[in-house]
Amino acid sequence: MHGPRGLNLICSSTVPATTLRDRTAESWRRWAGRIAYDGPQHHLVRRSALTLKLLDHSSTGAIMAAATSSLPEWVGGQRNWDYRYTWVRDAAFSTYALRRIGLASDANAFLSWILNCAERDGGPSIMYALDGGQPPAEFSDPELRGWRGSAPVRWGNGAAGQTQHDVYGELLDVAYQWVRAGGGVDDHLWSALTSLTDAAVKNWRTPDHGIWEIRDSGRPFTYSVAMCQVAVDRALRIAELTGRTGPTDAWRTAHDEICTTLLDGAWDPTRKTFTEQLSLDGSARGGLDGSLLALPLRRVVEFTDPRMVSTVEAIRQDLDAGDGLLYRYRHDVSSDGLDDGEGAFLLCSFWLVDNLTGQGRLDEAMELYDSLCSRANHVGLLSEEINPNDGSFLGNFPQAFSHIGVISSGFQLARAIRGAR
Repeated sequence: MHGPRGLNLICSSTVPATTLRDRTAESWRRWAGRIAYDGPQHHLVRRSALTLKLLDHSSTGAIMAAATSSLPEWVGGQRNWDYRYTWVRDAAFSTYALRRIGLASDANAFLSWILNCAERDGGPSIMYALDGGQPPAEFSDPELRGWRGSAPVRWGNGAAGQTQHDVYGELLDVAYQWVRAGGGVDDHLWSALTSLTDAAVKNWRTPDHGIWEIRDSGRPFTYSVAMCQVAVDRALRIAELTGRTGPTDAWRTAHDEICTTLLDGAWDPTRKTFTEQLSLDGSARGGLDGSLLALPLRRVVEFTDPRMVSTVEAIRQDLDAGDGLLYRYRHDVSSDGLDDGEGAFLLCSFWLVDNLTGQGRLDEAMELYDSLCSRANHVGLLSEEINPNDGSFLGNFPQAFSHIGVISSGFQLARAIRGAR
C-alpha cells in the first residue's frame, strides 16, 4: 500500500488489514496537514489538492491529466481520448496550484523529472508516459463499446507527436517558480533552460497545434505565441535573480518583438477582442478561444488592460454555454479536424473567475466560483467538461485541469478579498 511520497506502507500478511488502512489514512492526513489555504470553498480546495496528489506518480513526480481513457466529451461522439499520461502543460498548471497552497516539494519533483526527460531526449515532448517514455501509438479497441455506447475506445494518444510551442513557456515558468521560492540554478540546469529559451525564440512564428491539440493543420495560435514570450520573459527574470549569464540582449530583443507582434496581430479592432490566432501578413484571425482568458494569468497582458476587459466580455457572449459555463471555442468557426461537438470546458470558466477577480469584480467572481464548485460530486470530484443541457459530467474523470481551477481561483479570490479588506 502507498501513502503520499515518502510514506510507503509495507503490506504484510502479519499486519491486520485494519491496521494498514489506519496507517494509510494517517499518512494522508499528515500530508493534507501541509496544505496552507484559508479561503472560499475550503473543503473542496483540500479535496482538489488530494485529487492532484492521487494523480501524481509518487516515484517520479509525473502528474497524470486524468486516470481514465475514452470517456467521451459528448455522448455518442468521437472525442474519446486516453488521458493517462503526463502533459507538460497540465502538470505545470498542477505544480503552480500546489505551490500556491504550500505544497512546494510536490511541485519541485515534477520540474526535476521533466527536465531529465527533456535532456535525455534532446528536447521536451508535449507528453510522457509515467515512466518517462512516450505514450504508445494511438489505436481503437473494437472489443469495447465505450461508455454509454460512445465508441471508439482509444488507447495511446496521437497528440504525442504534435507540435505545441507552449511547452517552452510552461517549463520556464515552473523553473521561475522554483527560483522565486529560493531554488538554486546550477550550470546543468541553466544550460537546459537556455536551450528551451533559444527554442522558443527560434520557433514562435511557426504554426502549431495549440493548447487544445487540434487534429487539423497547424495555425499561429495566440496562446502558443504568448507562451513563447513567457519562456523568454522567465529566462530573463531567472538570469536577473541568479546572476546567470546568457544571450540576454538577444532575448530582450526577441521578447519585445514577440510581444509587439502578439498584441497587434491577435487584436481585432472591429470586434474589439483578441482572437484565437495571430494575423500574420493579413491572414485570418479566427474566432474566439477560451485560452485567451489565461493571458493575464501568465502576465502577458494586465487583467485591467481595456483590450483584455473587452476580450473577456466578448468571450462571455460568444462562448457562452449557460449558467456560467463556457465552450473552449466554436467548432463551426474554428476547425479542429473533427466533426462532432463537445461539452462546456470547466477550466475556462475558472479562468473567467480569475479575470473577474483581477478586474476587482469580486461579487461576480465569487458567485461564479461557488456555482462551479457546486458541480462537484458527493466526494468532491469534477470531470473535464459539463453537459450544458443537463449538467452531467463529460470527458475524462477526475480531471486535473478542473481541480487546478478550484485551487487557483480560490487562492486568487482569497487574496483579493484580503486586499479589499
